Amino acid sequence: MFQIKVFTFSPIQENTYILYNENKEAIIIDPGCYFSAEEEELQQFFTTNDLTPVMLINTHCHLDHVFGNNWVHKQYGLELHFHKDDEALFHRAPESGKIWGLEFTNYAGPIHYLVENQVITLGKDSLQILHTPGHSPGSVSFYCENQNFIISGDVLFRESVGRTDLPGGNFDTLVNSIKTKLFVLPGSTVVYSGHGSPTTIQYEIDNNPYIAS
Repeated sequence: MFQIKVFTFSPIQENTYILYNENKEAIIIDPGCYFSAEEEELQQFFTTNDLTPVMLINTHCHLDHVFGNNWVHKQYGLELHFHKDDEALFHRAPESGKIWGLEFTNYAGPIHYLVENQVITLGKDSLQILHTPGHSPGSVSFYCENQNFIISGDVLFRESVGRTDLPGGNFDTLVNSIKTKLFVLPGSTVVYSGHGSPTTIQYEIDNNPYIAS
């Protein structure tokens, strides 16, 4: 059974998710650790809980979600996974960092591409990949049907949605992703977003002002 730990990192206050199981294996999703103290906090969590990170994945490749990829790779030897449609964003991330005054070293190791409906397994647990573009071309969400949760990156927030005014963003595409990929899930599904607090699918169906019924 997945255990979920969230860290909120960097000046952009991005949510980094760690999924781990009874076998002490862990998946790192969107490591946003920017400062050395944040890297140390993440490392201490793994050490304290005797966890072995076994996979590094990005929901999408905007700079705040990739800050820590290089550190994770160097620290744990993990190779990066993300959707191919975000490749341009990934390579542009350091330039974006300079613009925002947040320079960083990008991951430079092997890249593995995630695809729609691919299943990621960790022991007996699994995540289904849903391609949910709009915030970025390659945004993906990770759905765990057995435990009734989804990690949505910056696609869907509590009473909000991901911004679409950045390169590759498109509001109509985002709304379509939410309606056809997320709002069809059980209403009780917990949504863990890239920023802010968790919500549920039903709450957003009923209350999200950006998604017309």
